[in-house]
Amino acid sequence: MRRSLVATILGFAFTVAHADPLPRFPASAVWNRDVSAPSLKHPNSDNMIAHLSSLGGWGTGATNFQIDFSFYVLHADNGIATTPVTPFGGANNYYYPDCGDFHTNPSYGPTPLPIPLPLGGGIEGTGPANYPPDPTPSYTCANGSNDCHMLIVQGNTLFESGNTNVVGGNVQAMCALTWDLTRVYPPQGRGDQCTSTDAAGFPVAPLLFNADEMYAAEQIPNGDLGHAIRFILPNARMMKGAFVHPASHAGSPGDTNANAVPYGSRLRLKSTFNVAGFTAGNHADVGAAADVAARVILRTLQKYGMVLADGGSVPLTAEWDWYTTHKWSEFGMNPNSQSGSHLLYGIAVTDFEVVYTGPTIALTYDCDSNGNHMTPADFIFIDGYDY
Repeated sequence: MRRSLVATILGFAFTVAHADPLPRFPASAVWNRDVSAPSLKHPNSDNMIAHLSSLGGWGTGATNFQIDFSFYVLHADNGIATTPVTPFGGANNYYYPDCGDFHTNPSYGPTPLPIPLPLGGGIEGTGPANYPPDPTPSYTCANGSNDCHMLIVQGNTLFESGNTNVVGGNVQAMCALTWDLTRVYPPQGRGDQCTSTDAAGFPVAPLLFNADEMYAAEQIPNGDLGHAIRFILPNARMMKGAFVHPASHAGSPGDTNANAVPYGSRLRLKSTFNVAGFTAGNHADVGAAADVAARVILRTLQKYGMVLADGGSVPLTAEWDWYTTHKWSEFGMNPNSQSGSHLLYGIAVTDFEVVYTGPTIALTYDCDSNGNHMTPADFIFIDGYDY
C-alpha cells in the first residue's frame, strides 16, 4: 500500500533501493592503478607538501584527517521507469555542455537525460547521514545550500547529479550526467575544461569506500580497497586557475603560490609511513577494530593514493551504511557512536607526497564537449601513465 501510494504521488514507478557493490571502472582505469612506484613522485612534491602544510594542512586541522559519511550509492534495477531532469535555478545556472541535456530546454540537445529513482533512495546529507539523524534517506534535499549529490547505478551506467532535489516528479539539479562503467576514460575524462558533479570533473561514487568494501579487504592479509579515494581541500589552498589530469576542470581555487597543489592532484601516503604500527584516532573509544580498519585505508593510500576532487573542509568521503550489508560499527567506524569520522586522526599532509600525473593545465572553463566522444585508444602514453 505504501509503495504504490508513493509511486502514484510522484508519478513514476520504482523498484526498491538495495545494496550492491560500489560501481567500479575496468581494472586498467586510472583510479585503479598502483601509483606506489618511487619514479612516479612529482619532482616538486616536497615543496608542494611543505606549502600545503604551511597553510594548515587539511581543512579540518593539521592532523585531523577526517572522514565524511554523508553519501549514499543507490542501485536501480534494469527496466525501472525514469524521470527527467529540470535545471535548478533555471537554464542559465545549469552546467551545459559539461553536464547532460535536461528536459525543459530541448534546444541544448536531442535527448533529455532521464534518471532512474529506486524507491526508498536518498540524496547526500539526508536521512541518518544528517546530524542529528533523520529517520530515513530522502529525495528531498536543500539543493540551494548543500551539494546534494545523488548517485545511482543501473546496469553499467552510473547516474550522478549535483545540487539535487526531486520536485513534482522531476529531478531538479544543477548538473546531471552519466558515466559508462565499462569504459576506460582518457586522461581528460569526459572532456578538458568540463566539470561534473565534482569540480575536478571526476566521477564520485567509484572514488568512495563503504562498509562492504572494508569487510572484503579485511578478509585478505594486508588487504586494501583496490582503488584511489576521493579527497577535498579548501579552495583557498589549491592552485588558482589550474588543474592536472586526471582532472578536467577546477572549481574556485585561490592560491597563487607556485607550489600550490592543483585540482586533480594525486597524493599517496609515503612508503616509509608505519602502517602496521598506526593506532586509530578513535582507538580509545573502540580499540583494535578501529586500528584494523584504519590500516586498510592507509595501505590503500600507499598503493593507489587519493585524488583531489572538490573544494571543502572534510578530506575523505565514504558511503553511509544504510544500504550496505555490513555496518560501520563492525569496524569501529560508526560516526555517531564510535567517533568513526576520527579514525585517521594523527595523519598530516606531510605524511604524503604528490604523484606526477602530467603538466599543469590552465583553467579556461571552456568545456570541450567533443571530449565526451573521444576514445581511450586516442590517448596512449600521455601524462606519464600508460593510458
